[in-house]
Amino acid sequence: MFGGGGMNPRKMKQMMKQMGIDVTELEAEEVIIRTADEELVFDGAQVTRMDAQGQETYQIVGEPTSRPVGAGDASAVEAGEESAGSDIPDSDIQIVAQRAGVGKDEAREALEAENGDLAAAISRLE
Repeated sequence: MFGGGGMNPRKMKQMMKQMGIDVTELEAEEVIIRTADEELVFDGAQVTRMDAQGQETYQIVGEPTSRPVGAGDASAVEAGEESAGSDIPDSDIQIVAQRAGVGKDEAREALEAENGDLAAAISRLE
């Protein structure tokens, strides 16, 4: 990252903190990058978020598999990721429920009221 070579990781982290850079490891199950031609899917990738002066940067380390654009959308619906009778994905409901500390039904209602806007639904519940 900064060419630290053999630098002690603790010292590197301390220096980054002094410069106002915050680094966080994310426990991502899957990362999908969509381009006009394909989707790159990283399963079990190592994801790091770096926040430097309000600008967030994400680093993904892993081997992607390639699939045609839209191939993952149909499989998500088949796997039951869509809520019954709603166009709001279960994954969005889980995110809102977890962030706001509420049940899934309450999170679903907030998302429906906010037309699927995650941030607005979380704000509504907090």
